Amino acid sequence: MRQNPSFTLADVAEIRRVIDANPWATVVSAPDDGLVASHYAILLDDDRDDLTIVGHVGRPDDAIHGLGEREILVAFQGPHGYVSPGWYGDVPAVPTWNYTAVHLSGVPEILSSAENLRVLDALVARFESQLPDPRRMWDRPNDAAFIERLEAGTVGFRLTPTKVVAKRKLSQNKPAETVEAVIAALRAEGPYENAALAAEMRRARDARAGGAA
Repeated sequence: MRQNPSFTLADVAEIRRVIDANPWATVVSAPDDGLVASHYAILLDDDRDDLTIVGHVGRPDDAIHGLGEREILVAFQGPHGYVSPGWYGDVPAVPTWNYTAVHLSGVPEILSSAENLRVLDALVARFESQLPDPRRMWDRPNDAAFIERLEAGTVGFRLTPTKVVAKRKLSQNKPAETVEAVIAALRAEGPYENAALAAEMRRARDARAGGAA
């Protein structure tokens, strides 16, 4: 992802927020026979306060990616959407796409079976906890033998990134009144209504006003 100083997202807390809110990630690697991408839910490592992430891949994706042996890139996509030039008013303009994205790169550490089980348990708990009657990994009718077979079919990993590229392209290069017009348009009923992107733009606007990254 090409970086642009105007759109750089450098605040670790904000990057963590984007990752936490958008855990469905793309894992990319470059083995000898060409690029490969997989898609998995990935979480922040609860034991760390940096940008370390934990996740798993199903076998044989570990071999396909050379997991633990070569660099991987993990991409998180935040709120994004179309921006019409008509929302800018009577000025020369072309369409664009606003978005927030985080790319983390490095060579991951392979987890032990016990650590992988903890990650799988945390993953299930993260999403099931939103339900009125959550079904957690160790709840019946699952039993230990079933869970062990499940774990054996996956490979867990921890990635402390050696490279971070985070970008928040949310009309920061436009006048304040234009930003407000785009936010209003995204909140209005229509084919490009996008409340999540509007909220992300407001957050970025408020961060600039407060002097944050």
